[in-house]
Amino acid sequence: MEIETPHGRALAEVDEAADARLLLVLTHGSGGGVDAPDLLAVRDAVLAAGGTVARVVQPFRLRGARAPGSAVKQDEAWLSIVAGLRGRHRGLPLVQGGRSNGARVACRTARAAGAEAVVALAFPLHPPGKPERSRAEELRQAGVPVLVVNGDRDPFGVPDEKDAARLVVLPGEGHEFKKDPARVGEAVARWLFPPLPVEG
Repeated sequence: MEIETPHGRALAEVDEAADARLLLVLTHGSGGGVDAPDLLAVRDAVLAAGGTVARVVQPFRLRGARAPGSAVKQDEAWLSIVAGLRGRHRGLPLVQGGRSNGARVACRTARAAGAEAVVALAFPLHPPGKPERSRAEELRQAGVPVLVVNGDRDPFGVPDEKDAARLVVLPGEGHEFKKDPARVGEAVARWLFPPLPVEG
């Protein structure tokens, strides 16, 4: 599905769940794509649990750029993308998210997009080796509950537990979640669709 934005064309790959309970819109990092192992694992787990999942290639990546450029333009484009997807999935609660830079976009635009929650994968807390340049404020200002899933060996750092509704730190994982991406999908699906309490 192609979506026109004020800053170029975006592309959304949508996997529809039968009797969907929510719409999860995910996007990539600065230099990656929507076929990153963790994004595919989240898609599979959420789809199986009853969520429709859209994986979005942002305009800057379709142009071939590896850097997103202006945050303002990126956020404007994102809001257009989400509006287009919501128009096709009316009535479904919206959750938005992404990995790395995509997680930052999802946090910055959550309230304006009308999202009920954010899924932040490999949130880049600071540039590698520069902990003084923290981006924790983006998590704090999301205005909705945020799930953060990071690896404990991520050179971009690991956010503080107090800055998210839930923080999941995966042992042995770096920024790319190469060891066991299925664990990322499981963590997201568990948070979005918590199991019902057992009576008795």
